[in-house]
Amino acid sequence: MIYLTQLIYLQSGQEKIFDEFEAAAIPLIAQYRGELLFRIRPPEGSVIEAAIESPYEIHFVSFPSEEEFQQFMQDEERKKFLHLKEQAIRSTILVKGNRL
Repeated sequence: MIYLTQLIYLQSGQEKIFDEFEAAAIPLIAQYRGELLFRIRPPEGSVIEAAIESPYEIHFVSFPSEEEFQQFMQDEERKKFLHLKEQAIRSTILVKGNRL
């Protein structure tokens, strides 16, 4: 089992486009035996301490293996919506890990 934490930073004013991409991409996770464990939009003032900019959203996802995660990333249906992702997202930080 692998776990992925993604910090997502948006382009200004692109929240609606981001939501369109997420509406298309998130349901595909299950097709690769993945699971969206958390999707968090931290409200302003909720961060106690930070050395980096607060993200627009935080996703915490699991997949049974790296292979299934890569299959999700290469999904042809998901690729149809990547233009929305590219328009909306300024940058991301992806952290991969395993349960200890």
